[in-house]
Amino acid sequence: MQTPRDTVTTARRLRREMSPPEARLWAALRRGGLDGLKFRRQHPMGRCVLDFYCPSLKLAIEVDGYAHCINERPTRDAARDQWLLAQGVRTLRIPAHDVLESVEGALGQIRTFMAANRLWPPTGDLAPVNISPPLGEGKSLSSSTP
Repeated sequence: MQTPRDTVTTARRLRREMSPPEARLWAALRRGGLDGLKFRRQHPMGRCVLDFYCPSLKLAIEVDGYAHCINERPTRDAARDQWLLAQGVRTLRIPAHDVLESVEGALGQIRTFMAANRLWPPTGDLAPVNISPPLGEGKSLSSSTP
C-alpha cells in the first residue's frame, strides 16, 4: 500500500504536536511498555494517520477527544475503521478523558480488546499456546472422514 507524501508529512507534524492524552499514552506504550509490544506513534497508513499502531498485532489505537462525538465525525470514523479492517487492521478507540483519568485503565482497555479479539504477538510469553488434541494413527488434519 502506497502512503502519499502529504500523509507522511502530516504524521511527522502530529508527532511533534501530540495532544496531552496521546502524550500520556505514548509514555506508557513506548519501548515495549505494554507487555513488551512495539508501538509506533502517528503512523501513516494510506491516507490515514493512526495515533498508535502495533505492527505485530495489526492493531490501531485511536485516542478520541470530544470532536470525535459531534457532527459527521462518528460516521467518518466508522468508515475509516472499516477501511482499516479491510487492510487487516483492527481499531480500538479510547476516549481521551479515559486516558487522562487513568493511563493504567487505558492499558487495561487495550489488553481487554486484545483478549476479546484474540490478538496476540506472533512469538513470546504472551502468545497463546495452541494445543491440538492428539490424532489417531493414520489420521491427518486434512482428512475429511472421521
